[in-house]
Amino acid sequence: MKQYDKITPDGTKELLFEECMERRRVENILKDLFFRHGYTEVVTPGLEYYDVFSKGSRHFVQESMYKLCDLKGRLMVMRPDSTLPIARMTATRLRNENLPIRLFYNQVVYRMNKHMAGSSDEVAQTGVELIGVCSQMADLEVISTASYALSRFKSNDYRIEIGHIGLFQSLVSHITGDTDVKEELRRLIEQKNYARLNDVLEEYSSIPQAQILQRLPRLYGGEEVLKEAEGLFVDEETRGILAYLRTLYEQTCQCAQGGKVMLDLGLVNENDYYTGVIFRGYLEGSGETVLSGGRYDHLLRDFGADLPAVGFGVDVDAVTKALMQVNTPQVPPPQVLVFARKGFEIAALNFLRTQVKAGVRCENALCQTLEEALMYAKEKHIRQVAHVGQTIEIIQAGE
Repeated sequence: MKQYDKITPDGTKELLFEECMERRRVENILKDLFFRHGYTEVVTPGLEYYDVFSKGSRHFVQESMYKLCDLKGRLMVMRPDSTLPIARMTATRLRNENLPIRLFYNQVVYRMNKHMAGSSDEVAQTGVELIGVCSQMADLEVISTASYALSRFKSNDYRIEIGHIGLFQSLVSHITGDTDVKEELRRLIEQKNYARLNDVLEEYSSIPQAQILQRLPRLYGGEEVLKEAEGLFVDEETRGILAYLRTLYEQTCQCAQGGKVMLDLGLVNENDYYTGVIFRGYLEGSGETVLSGGRYDHLLRDFGADLPAVGFGVDVDAVTKALMQVNTPQVPPPQVLVFARKGFEIAALNFLRTQVKAGVRCENALCQTLEEALMYAKEKHIRQVAHVGQTIEIIQAGE
């Protein structure tokens, strides 16, 4: 039988040195930004009951989730999403909190991406959820926070794309009531697979909404997109959505501060719990989506709390990858190597702790002689060696 003890599972990877340092830097920037915007951190379990993600509007294809059983034989999953567990937490443990509730998280999600070869199944995410308010100002707050978050990494080289799930939902409701067909249409539009989309919609070619749905993934750009869409959508509901998008687009443009704001009416998102505006973020030089979010006003209802909400998550790994393509950070060597003369080991460790407390990066020398310690310091580019005996002698490496 083939052994897999020397490789990592498909969809995962190990992080070393500079990657770890840059990933932590990205996380710390985001956590500090969200905290300063009035959001409070929460953590949800890495293991959840399968039921959390399988009922009502919680559409997660079961083949996309990593599953296991607990000691009582109950079906569990490794957390594929952070929004649903936070919705459950809010509806139960935070049900008596004053509204709005502002939460942020920094945790890993696990999801099989069978339709996206090369995508990671293990993703570090940092994001926010604004719960309890359904208003244009709430949407604008969250989108502007997303824009500001991306600007912290590339001040002039990021892009926010805005859409509205209501357009897709309105069109597809006129075409078919088959849930499987709806989900296939969602996936094809999400992937912008025009050829296959046309094949599926050919059966419904006599329905005007099917013809509009074919054009939906191509409705991408600036204000001209709204003008084109206004010529396609004629019912009161979708006209209202377009008017709302126009206002939100104009306001977001004013908040972007150097970033580009685009409209993408083909945004549908793979999670079907969204009910209103949806958006994504990108960094220049990276083809990956680094940020995604939207409004989900019915999700908490499934857990017993009828509260509207809007939020987004940042793919920390994608941001880290994009930043390292431009500038790979260097892990700084320790400033001091502490070497203990025989019999002064405790004194050396106490000296090391004193230096660490003062903010100096140190390393304990596990060498047998001072000469070995000096050679090691040169190889590791450590500038000073502290020789601890009856006294403490600071030696410049190489001297």
